[in-house]
Amino acid sequence: MSFSISTSPRIQRSPFFEATRRYGALGYSVYNKMYLPIGYDDPEKEFWSLVNDVTLWDVAVQRIVEISGPDALAFTNMLTPRDLTKCRTGNCKYVLITDQHGGILNDPILLRLAEDRFWLSRADSDILMWAKGVAVNSGLDINICEPAVATLQIQGPKSVHVVEKLFGPSVLDIKYYDFQEFSLNGAPVILARTGWSAERGYEVYLRDTSKAIEVWDSIMAAGEEYKIVPASPNRIRRIEGGILDFSVDMNEETNPFEIGMDRLVQLDLEDDFIGKFALKAIREAGIKRKLVGVELDGSPVSFNETSWAAKEGDKVIGKLTSCVYSPRLKKNVGFVMTEIAYTQLGTSFSIESVDGPRVATVVPMPFFDPEKSLSKE
Repeated sequence: MSFSISTSPRIQRSPFFEATRRYGALGYSVYNKMYLPIGYDDPEKEFWSLVNDVTLWDVAVQRIVEISGPDALAFTNMLTPRDLTKCRTGNCKYVLITDQHGGILNDPILLRLAEDRFWLSRADSDILMWAKGVAVNSGLDINICEPAVATLQIQGPKSVHVVEKLFGPSVLDIKYYDFQEFSLNGAPVILARTGWSAERGYEVYLRDTSKAIEVWDSIMAAGEEYKIVPASPNRIRRIEGGILDFSVDMNEETNPFEIGMDRLVQLDLEDDFIGKFALKAIREAGIKRKLVGVELDGSPVSFNETSWAAKEGDKVIGKLTSCVYSPRLKKNVGFVMTEIAYTQLGTSFSIESVDGPRVATVVPMPFFDPEKSLSKE
């Protein structure tokens, strides 16, 4: 049964919204109180454009939390279990924001713009309000705001040619998870070597949103010879690449150890962060469940619009959070959060999909390019 989302002044339109309509967006979801295009063509066609050529995504929904001031480093370091003291200006980090119980509240990309200025390019939860609340009694000299910034992603193996054409040969010097500042159509932008595709890609943070349509059109024109198409974040490629989706594969009820993100938790640091003592206790006690990669048998699986129960006989042992049919691998692949006893490679159990029961087998993930060489090359 089809349905529509009614428009409302409460939900913001991206500065690129009219361009997405002009290019034929098929519909919109809501993410961070803003409309997010859900696609322009068949998801499989967009997948092949992403892995073979280049795609342009309107992801202005990745709204920014800016933390600035003399104590910006100390405060930002308090929000995350990842050590930021070695994060230099011009560097990006993937971080987790944890609560006092060690639960995950968000998994933003952090950018250090200056010694005393950080951006959190956030997933779908209100970290702006969380940060403001934490700041109230912190005693630290900081300012927290949401700047007028709109983000695009240029993703795919030919993205490098598009950005070189737009910004010049110096973009070739931008290392993975670094950024540089440029101008495009007279507008200041930050170009970061990051993205949500597991392919080579870039994020363009536009700092003058009045130029949004001009910037969109300039990127499309620069990419024409490389077969650029507008697209949305691609579910097939992100699951192939083992990329987790906040509020789908993890949330405040999930801790970093359960999703295999131990490397982002530095518990031996002298400084405290929110959730440090809870995470120490979790590590010492050991986790009781974990997110694993699985292959599902049978014909191409439908997208799961809700989580599906994982079972051993009549016993519910967990849930499938994400799944997709990969036309490249010719397999159904996905993620299951399950009891620790069922996480060994080769373990099988049942998934109650909308198409009926399917056998799921635990396999290594990411499912494709496990060393992430494509995004780093």
